[in-house]
Amino acid sequence: MIIGISVLTGFLFAAGVYLLLHKSFMKLIAGVILFGNACNLFLLITGSLVDSHPAFVSGNDGAVPLDNMADPVPQAFILTAIVISLGVQAFVIVLLKRIYQTSHTNNLDALTDTDDV
Repeated sequence: MIIGISVLTGFLFAAGVYLLLHKSFMKLIAGVILFGNACNLFLLITGSLVDSHPAFVSGNDGAVPLDNMADPVPQAFILTAIVISLGVQAFVIVLLKRIYQTSHTNNLDALTDTDDV
C-alpha cells in the first residue's frame, strides 16, 4: 500500500511541476492544486501508515502497543496543509484573474512586455 501511494505521490509531484511550467493560467492553477495534493500525500506517507490501529483508539483493555499505533502528528500536519493549500489556491486564482483583467491575455510569456499595460 505504501509503495502504491508513493508512486501516486511522485506522479502528482511530476504532473504538478509539469503543469506549473506551462504558459496558460488554467494549467498553472491546476499545477498548484496537484502540487498541494502531492504534498498532503507526502505528509501521509511520512506518518508511517498503519492499517490495523488508528491513533488514540484502544481495545477493551485500554492498552495499545506504540509500534502498531498510527502517528497523529502527520495527520494534524495534513489538516493544516489542506487549509493552507486552499488559501494559496484562492490567492493564485484571484491573482491570475486580476492579471487577466489588466493584461487581457492568458499567456504568461505575453506578460514580459509592459508597454501595453
